[in-house]
Amino acid sequence: MNILINPVNFNIEESLKDHTQKKMEKLYGLYEEIVGIEVNYKLENNSEDSNKTAEVRVKVPGNDLFAGKTGKTFEESLDACMDALRKQVEKHKERHR
Repeated sequence: MNILINPVNFNIEESLKDHTQKKMEKLYGLYEEIVGIEVNYKLENNSEDSNKTAEVRVKVPGNDLFAGKTGKTFEESLDACMDALRKQVEKHKERHR
């Protein structure tokens, strides 16, 4: 299981790393052929409350699946990405059966 977590221009807290690991392990449980997962966390430069972005790239044979969401917290953003990726993984599995 290859999970790469990249905070862009800030230090990441251990609790966020743990939350990310748990969520990404669930994705591996959905589809065994996942090669790797890359998670990027960014702080957007705006004055809104929703300025924390999570972008997740799931590497599977043939294509990469991608989701990027912005929310008030990184956890909220990651959870929204997970919902989108779950749908993409299911579609990918159906196409390759």
